[in-house]
Parts: sequence; C-alpha cells; structure tokens
Amino acid sequence: MTRPIYLDYHATTPVDPRVLDAMLPYFTERFGNPASRQHAYGWEAQEAVDAARAQVAALIGATAGEIVFTSGATESNNLAIKGAACSLREKGDHLVTVATEHKSVLDSFKKLQSEGWRVTFLGVDREGFISLDELRSAITDKTVLVSVMAANNEIGTIQPLAGIGAITSERGVLFHSDAAQAAGKVPLDVRAMNVDLLSLTGHKYYGPKGAGALFIRRRKPRIELACQIDGGGHEHGLRSGTLNVPGLVGLGAAAELCRTGLAAESARLGALRDRLLDALRRDLGGVHVNGPLVERRLTHNLHVSLEGIDGESLLMALGDLAVSTASACSSGSQKPSHVLEAIGQHASASIRFGLGRTTTEADIDAAAARVIKVVRSLRSVPA
Repeated sequence: MTRPIYLDYHATTPVDPRVLDAMLPYFTERFGNPASRQHAYGWEAQEAVDAARAQVAALIGATAGEIVFTSGATESNNLAIKGAACSLREKGDHLVTVATEHKSVLDSFKKLQSEGWRVTFLGVDREGFISLDELRSAITDKTVLVSVMAANNEIGTIQPLAGIGAITSERGVLFHSDAAQAAGKVPLDVRAMNVDLLSLTGHKYYGPKGAGALFIRRRKPRIELACQIDGGGHEHGLRSGTLNVPGLVGLGAAAELCRTGLAAESARLGALRDRLLDALRRDLGGVHVNGPLVERRLTHNLHVSLEGIDGESLLMALGDLAVSTASACSSGSQKPSHVLEAIGQHASASIRFGLGRTTTEADIDAAAARVIKVVRSLRSVPA
C-alpha cells in the first residue's frame, strides 16, 4: 500500500535520523536519572540535560538557565499563563490575548475567566494580524499579562513580536508567546523582541513528541511563576517529575539542527510553497489564500479556501494526501475553524498544506495535480 504524500508538517514532524541517533544511547547504556547526584549514571544524564538546555536556549537567544523543560507546548502555555496569573494576582486582574490563538492558550484564559479574571480577546484583520494600536489601548493599569502566538498554526501569520514586546515592556506588562509553530522555522530572539515567556515543543521541529520547553526571563525583569506540578522541585521548582532524558536530548539536538540550517531550509520551502500555489492558481479558479500572501508568513505554510465545493467532500476525496482541511460550515462532524471565522473567511472548503524537510518537488507536483483533479471533479457535480 502506497502511503499518502505527507503535507501536514504543522501537526507534527518526523524525528530527524540525526536526532534519533543522539537519543538512542539514553534509552539503554546511558539510562541514569539526572536527579541521582551520587554516581556516574546520574552525572552523565545531567550533563546531557545541561547540553540540551544550552541548545534550546541558543535557538531563541536565551541563556540555559532560563529554559524550563516540559512535556510540550500545551504544558508550557498552561504553566506560563496560569503560573503568571497566580503569581501576579495582587497586581491586577486583567489579561490580554488573541482570538486566533491555539486552544491550549484560549482554554487557559477561559479557565482563568471562570475564576474571576477579566480577559480581552483581541481581533485580527483579514490576514490574521493584530493591531498594535488596539493592543496598546487594551492594556490598563490592571493588566498583568499579554499572550500572542508567534506564528499561527493554521494560516501561517507571523505576528510582530518586536512591536508587541516594545509595548508590553513600556507598560510593565509580561509578554508570553506560543512559538510552537515558529521555533526552528523563523529567527527568534527573546532579548531583541522583549519576550518574557516563550513556549516551544520538539515534535514541531523534527524532535520527539513529549518534550518541550518554556523560556522564563531571569533578568530585567526576573519573572516569577507559580508552580503548576508539585512533587520534588525539579526544573527550578516549577515543574516536578523525573526528566525525560532521551526526549530532552532529542529536543536539544533538533534545536541545534534547525538553528544551523534555518536560512537555507526556509528558502527551499518557500520556493516549494510558491510552486504549489502557482500550480493551483494556474489550473483552478476560485482559489483564495488565507493569511498574508508572502511577507510575514511561515515559508512552509499554504492555506487556501476553494470556492464551489463542500469541505467534507473534499476531505473524503483527498485520502491519498496527508493534509489538514478546515471547514467554515458546521455540516456533519466538521466544526468551524475559529481562525477562519476570525479573519472573516466563510468559504466552505479549505486546505492547509504544511511542507517540511522531506518534501520534494515531485511531492508538490503530485499533490497539486491531485487537488486540481479532485476540485474539478467536485465542481462538476450539480449541487
């Protein structure tokens, strides 16, 4: 059986073989617990964790001591948002985020809302960008945290982190960013961007699932969070539990590979993305690109809405392509995409193409041909 062409790299990525090679010894020969401080097995594991911490820090312009390891971006987002809110409750009761955030961010804020916090959910324009003026106006003397994702997981919009950071820094408000889709794909510098808290996860950039990190600024200012997982005081007392050493080794190795190869891979994927879009536009009408067309967009992302067809029918017909489809209608089990709703896109069928390290020109040409064939077929069927 031929496996589908994989174009869903926003959902997850395969572990890079070089990352797997780095991880394997820590499942067997080097299996020590970093908390075992009395013997060589523990020391060896701690050295590996320290090296991984430095590799992750280098990817985002942080220091190793500012990296707290977690199980992934969902946990990092929860720790950042709930931990900051709990720690700062005496300073204010207002929070700001964006309507197009990942569910782990939105649901964290909704949980805080249920506990009495006031939350402002900023809207976005038709390309998915927030307005810096609206952000500035939303911040009050009771605001303690602003959370804006670095890059959108559906439409690829890259938010102006430096501009946001300048506003929050000026107003003395903490700035958290969910960088799950951006880390390893676009340059990030938490110092230059005035980011105080930043979440990332390994499985989005060719590392293993179950390994992630949260950057927590330690100076100018030093950020204090309330622990969300108790039981031993691991990770600076913020995240108790035995460390996943093989996973963290993979997280660090993947970060290092992305850091050194980011520019070249970004250019390659951007060219492939443009090739795909050109093919769709050349042979199909009614193709609308969601999000910014080129600038300030993830180079491996293409999200298009297609006029004149049903979303569920499209999903069923594209079984030989591993892509993500999103429908703005509520037929059957398909739920409306909150991101598409926020940008005012109401076309019935959409496709998110996520390109990655194994994507080739042949994959792109085959995927384009398949989508064109399916859309033409669906459009020929009377409504």
